[in-house]
Amino acid sequence: MTYTNAIDLSYIATQLESHNSRDRMLALAALRHASPTEAFPLIQKVLDDDNLQVRSMAVFALGVKPTEGSYPILTKLLETDPDYGIRADAAGALGYLEDDRGFSPLVRAFYEDTHWLVRFSAAVSLGNLKNPEAREVLLKALECPEVVLQQAAIAGLGEIGAVEALPQLLRFVSSDDWLLRMRLADALGNLNDPQSISALKYLVKDSNPQVCEAAQFSLDRLNVS
Repeated sequence: MTYTNAIDLSYIATQLESHNSRDRMLALAALRHASPTEAFPLIQKVLDDDNLQVRSMAVFALGVKPTEGSYPILTKLLETDPDYGIRADAAGALGYLEDDRGFSPLVRAFYEDTHWLVRFSAAVSLGNLKNPEAREVLLKALECPEVVLQQAAIAGLGEIGAVEALPQLLRFVSSDDWLLRMRLADALGNLNDPQSISALKYLVKDSNPQVCEAAQFSLDRLNVS
């Protein structure tokens, strides 16, 4: 069913009141067919849902169906919600908003939150915002012991075009973790520099086919034969 008219939206509103959490999740999923303006008041109905999965879906929906009301809700959740999963969802949704106001809350979350998942989501979203001022934070994430934070930092530094971070990035060319090498190959495609090209020509011969593919794709983006 495609939910595009008032009757359908009324049905979704009814389903969001259901005692069955599956009904509520299906209703949230159906909002992909609604405009942000139509979806927002319906999403609000379940932002405090008893079911954590429903709440998580609602927070995510605020990012993919952005309105003026999304930003203040997401920043409040990021800064105050007791559940680290919801804080991480809010950080991720702020990246989807692509609103520069999200930069400062995301930086604070990276430095101040105690859970790695929230810090990871904040780092990813800082890359999504493509704000060059995120370089310092992402370089800090690059030094974290958690591999997922390193992955987010590599991707983010590529997103913001941080060519000056190449010395730190190129340390991962020989990483034992193929996912780190693949993230590096992806990121280097955004950093047009002789050092990037040299590293990509090395990575295109990597033992992992996914790293090779990512490196070749980046070389193609940089118009390197």
